Amino acid sequence: MDENLKNIKQLIEKSIVYGRKVNIQKERNRLETYFNIGKEITEAIGKKSEYGEGLLKKYSTILTKLYGKGYDYSNLRRMRQFYLTFEKCGTVCHKLSWSHYRYILSIKEESKRNYYINLCIQNTLTVRELINEIKNKSYERLTNEEKENIKLINNSYESNILDMIKDPIIVNCNKMIIDKLDEKLLKELLIEDIEKTLLELGIGFSYVGKEKRIKVGEYYRYVDLVFFNIELNCYILIELKINKLDIKDIGQIEFYINYYDDEIKKEYHNKTIGIIICKKKDRDITKYNKNDNIYVTSYKFK
Repeated sequence: MDENLKNIKQLIEKSIVYGRKVNIQKERNRLETYFNIGKEITEAIGKKSEYGEGLLKKYSTILTKLYGKGYDYSNLRRMRQFYLTFEKCGTVCHKLSWSHYRYILSIKEESKRNYYINLCIQNTLTVRELINEIKNKSYERLTNEEKENIKLINNSYESNILDMIKDPIIVNCNKMIIDKLDEKLLKELLIEDIEKTLLELGIGFSYVGKEKRIKVGEYYRYVDLVFFNIELNCYILIELKINKLDIKDIGQIEFYINYYDDEIKKEYHNKTIGIIICKKKDRDITKYNKNDNIYVTSYKFK
């Protein structure tokens, strides 16, 4: 390669990296500034002060004239709310931007708020993607057990398949063709927007293929969908069922799991996980499913 061109590329790449670093530092500084401004406002007016609104208006008038509309009344209120919301944590997550927090602050329920913060961190969600998750009621589709006491994740967080599987999984489909739906069409609908499907399932999913063939003796069997999860370091096998969960569905996915564990996965991979996506779950069947690597969820059309 031309030496001068090589040097130019290095200079440009260095500039790009530096620019990204500066932007991250700027956003981190903004979050810390807004958090501390919220703290000062809270100390000035008290957490439940009758004259608080008046003082906020006074501050906003002075600060807006000096520093612009970024410090108007509405934003000062958000900064105070920002501090009060995360006061007990002692810190805020710098992996999210102020634009993320502006939407998250509107969520009053702590467990729900924590869920969306974790979701942003795990999946590196943009603000638009966060808004879509909230609109699609991602949190509401968790089970009651999953909703209980959701804590903010930290650097030592370890991914868990239960954190990744939503119930139900939303499938975009024209309602006019739902009655004509078969398993093949359902698979096509899920695969059609593969990025959204991966996001529905969670972080770290890499698409391997559909109807992956396995040979058992003289017979061939086909696994509906196969993924590999980088975070969990294992294969994820998915079977799609257009009817209510049946006992034989558990046996089928268990067979596929055993095959992958014996014939496909490497020694350094964790045990294979199987997920059944069905029209409706059956509590009596799932109750007696004792295989910790088999999970059942449902789908819902949008």
